[in-house]
This record gives sequence, structure tokens and C-alpha cells, in this order.
Amino acid sequence: MKKEPLLYSVTPFDLSGHRVRVRLTLRNPDPGGQSFSLPAWIPGSYLIRDFSRQIETIQASSRGKPVGIRKTANHTWLCEPCKAELDIDYTVYAWDLSVRGAHVDETHAFLNGTSIFLCPDGRSQEPCHVELCPPPQARNWKVYTSLPEAAGHPRCARRHGYGMYIAPDYDALIDHPIEMGTPQVVRFKAHGAEHEMVFTGVAPNLDLKRIAADVQKICAAQIALFEPRTRRAPFLDSAGRYVFMTMVTGDGYGGLEHRASTALMTSRRDLPVLGRDNAGEGYQTFLGLVSHEYFHTWNVKRIKPAAFAPYDLGRENHTRLLWVFEGFTSYYDDLMLLRSGVIDEADYLRMLAKTISGVQRAGGRFKQSVAESSFDAWTRYYKQDENSPNALVSYYTKGSLVALGLDITIRHASAGRRSLDDVMRLMWERYGRDFYTGAGTGVPEDAMADLIREATGVDTRDFIERHAYGREDVPLESLLPLLGIALNWKPASGGPTLDLRLRDSHGETQIATVYEGGSAHRGGLSAGDALVAIDGLKVNGAAGVDRLLAAYQPGDTVAVHVFRRDELRAFQLVLNAPGATECVLERPAAAG
Repeated sequence: MKKEPLLYSVTPFDLSGHRVRVRLTLRNPDPGGQSFSLPAWIPGSYLIRDFSRQIETIQASSRGKPVGIRKTANHTWLCEPCKAELDIDYTVYAWDLSVRGAHVDETHAFLNGTSIFLCPDGRSQEPCHVELCPPPQARNWKVYTSLPEAAGHPRCARRHGYGMYIAPDYDALIDHPIEMGTPQVVRFKAHGAEHEMVFTGVAPNLDLKRIAADVQKICAAQIALFEPRTRRAPFLDSAGRYVFMTMVTGDGYGGLEHRASTALMTSRRDLPVLGRDNAGEGYQTFLGLVSHEYFHTWNVKRIKPAAFAPYDLGRENHTRLLWVFEGFTSYYDDLMLLRSGVIDEADYLRMLAKTISGVQRAGGRFKQSVAESSFDAWTRYYKQDENSPNALVSYYTKGSLVALGLDITIRHASAGRRSLDDVMRLMWERYGRDFYTGAGTGVPEDAMADLIREATGVDTRDFIERHAYGREDVPLESLLPLLGIALNWKPASGGPTLDLRLRDSHGETQIATVYEGGSAHRGGLSAGDALVAIDGLKVNGAAGVDRLLAAYQPGDTVAVHVFRRDELRAFQLVLNAPGATECVLERPAAAG
């Protein structure tokens, strides 16, 4: 018997209370008792987040009569047996201002499907209809989403309107976030594919034309990378358009990829404004974020590790390949800015040098490989504490350097005939292009060396073992000169140092991290200590520490007083010189 589509109705009904009302109508429920679940995590953000905790009320009914429903585990519910159509009505509290959850107030509603759509167990492969309803208190709000309109349905939504939308299955349903409100919007096409950029939040005099022109170049370059012959965007079959949803705040930063859209957060100071030619480095940071999330349209949304094909949204999905899916993406994000002409080589080398410097400062790279970091994302990388810089390595940043090293190695060994681009295209052809229409298999855990050799003819197995599965630094001092780029180190700016990271909190200057082996570590200071005085002089904020230390030389001994909890403690510290941790990349001038 053919089953009807799952029917959802969504209404942000209490804007000041940040609440969303959802109804799920299920025809032909399990006669033995229908169970439901809500995802415990959202793909792209590898942490169990327990979205179900935000469901405030839930009840079930059939033909107007109550049906018993009870919670059976953290993320699951079970209804009593019911033979007729079953309605589940529930209220979601939506006050998570992030790219991962749901956020509703008087200005907008942003909804990730993992926060609001219950999944009937055993029915995840069935099509879904979603009716988006206007908030009663809001006027002139429009809808922005990559969910396709339900063509042919009597309540089919028009573009940006309320009404019925459709998804082919539950996985697609939760992969098209929804923005409602009155944002600033700009549109462009890249190789014929429609793109929409939506900016929510206060952003005066936003230079939308400049943003659209720059992002269009980035998108076009990435489409051409993966589809050099057809220049066809991967989302055209499933959505028909791509939507960038950006929440503008005072100091936000972050992104989360979806199959035909991305959710972004950015600081308004990083966005260009009308009448100002120099948008600054902050704008390049924003463009790098855009480039990163758009590259995920191919690399992780369609080319996936086998552990994600399919996702199990009720528990952690472990893989040792995030250094490929996040690290390679982090390598290409800034590289695509250069290739598209949005930045020049000097800017690119400056951004690359910053990444190299950051990786070099992290002592955790000697204790953890990027493959181990990938596997431990759920319990360590996404749960960082005061000791994380000493214990962890980032599969984003060091992963990007592994990608850079592989790219240079391939180019050099093949005399410039092959590159990492060829690897990405092979992975796209084999695992990504038909992921949602074919078998949907993912990249095996141990496949990268073989894939690289097949795509380029270059054997990189030893390189991968040493630098991805091992803990050796990528030898960029010897690799970058093969591209004509010199890598040098200079002493970090500033005077003597205590080798710690500080934060100002509630009127105190607190130690956030004590770097292993440094002055503070040897002297006995600990994270959480509140600095009071150095040699009897009061500490006034984190910036004040540097001013006090400017009167000393490396090797001097200073008395440091701190409060540890409510106890005053005194320590003697020997100051260190700044380490040689600033990377400088440059292309030497040709002799002549």
C-alpha cells in the first residue's frame, strides 16, 4: 500500500517567548505503537547537542481524540497503538543564536530541521510535505530556504512565500534550514545557477553589490573546479538554487554547511559598507568563511566518509577522515579566493602564514595526529578546555597544511601535470556526483593514499602515514620553495612573556591557558588563577600585563600574586623571550 507523505506544519507563534508550534500528521502509523525521534546532533557539528531538551510540550491525538505518548529515551517518544491518522503537536523553544539550532524573536525566525522536525521511526525514506505558516504577530515577513516549493499541491508556496514545501525524505528535510523575516537580500548567478544571499541583523549601508560580485567569482571558480566540462552546480537537481543565510552580530563568526545552503554568522565590522573602498582583512575573513562552507557543497555534503553514509543521528558517528573533509576544505577556502581573483598573492601568503604560525604554536600537535583529532572530535575537539592547546591538534588548520603538502608533493612528482584538484575530481566522480540519486556510498577510512595514486600516479602513502596518521610537522620549509616561496621565521613581537593566554572576566584578569613548558607552567601558575600583581604592581587587564612586563628582560625573575579560588598565592617566575613563532612567506625577487 502506498503511503502518503509525512505532513509537517510549522508556525513561529510566540516571537517574544521564542516558541515554534509544530504539527506532524502521520497517516498509517505503526499499529503496534508509533515511535518518534529527534536528532541528537546536526551534521557538520560533531557534538551531541540533545536538541530534544527544547521540546516544551508534546501531545498526540487521532481524529480529535487524545492518544497516549511517553518519552522512552533522551531523544525518542512512543505513542499508544492507533489505527487512524495520528497527529503529534509539540512546542519548541527556539533561543539558540547560532548556526546549529533554532532562534526566534520579533525580528526573524531561523530554523534548523534537526531542532524542529520529529522523525517517525521506520519512515525516514518517505517524502515530506512542510507547510510554513506566518507568525501571527509579524507583518511583511518572507521565507528564505532552499527547500523546493511543493509544485502541484493546492497550497504550494510561491517563491519566498508561506505555504507548502517538499523534501524527498527526512535526510533532505533537515538539510534545508529556513529563515523568515525582512532581511537584506542580493542575488546572482554562477554558471547559470541561482544564488541568494540573505543578511539578517543590523548592518547599516551594507555593500550588497560588492559582496555579490566577489562571492559570484568564488562560486563560479568552485563549480568549475569540480565540473570543468559541464560547469553544472550540484544542487540544481534537488533545490534549483543556493541560499547563503547570514546572521549579522557584533562579534559572531561561524558557519554550517547544508546540501543547497549554508548558515553563517559574522561580525558587522567584517562586512563592506558603501563608500569605503578598503574593506579590510575582516572582509577577507568573511569571504574565506563563505568559500569554506560553499566548498562543503561537494566535500562532505556529497563526498562523505563512509561513516556518514548514512548518518546515524542518534549517536556519535566516528571517522578518522575529518582532516580530509574539513582540512582539505580549509586548504581550498582561501586558495579559491586567490584563484577567483578576490584576493591577490600577497594577501593569500599572509593568510597562509597566519595558519602556519597558529599550527606551530600548538604543542598538542606532538601528542595527537589529525586522524586522531578527527576521531576524537566528539569528545575532545568540540569540548575544549583550558588545556586543549597543549593536548589537541586541529584537523582544520593542520589538516589544511597536510593538504598543502600533498598538493605540492603531487605537483612536484608529476612535473606539474597533476595536483590535488585531480584527487578532488576523482572523489567527486566516484562518491559525490550521484550520492543522492545513486547508491550513496562514502569514502572508506583507508582509501586516501590509493585514491591519490589513482588520480595522479603519485605514491603519497608515506607522507600520509607520517603527517596525517603520525604527528610529524608537514615539511613546508622544504616544500614551499618548490613553488618559489620562501618560509622564514621571525621572533614574535613584544617583550618577555609569561607563556600564557589571558582573559578579562568579571573585573578580573584570569589565566585561560598555561602553555606547557613555559614560564607560567614552570613557575606554578594554573588556568583559572586571577592575576593580582607583578612585582607589587597591580595588574589592570590583559593588556596591562604586557605593559608591566615591558620593563623587564628575558631571564629576569618576577614575583606574581594571584587568587586561586579565594586564596592569595605568590609565585616566582623566570620570564621567557618570545618564541620564534611568526611565519613569514614571500616570493624572493628574481636575481638580475
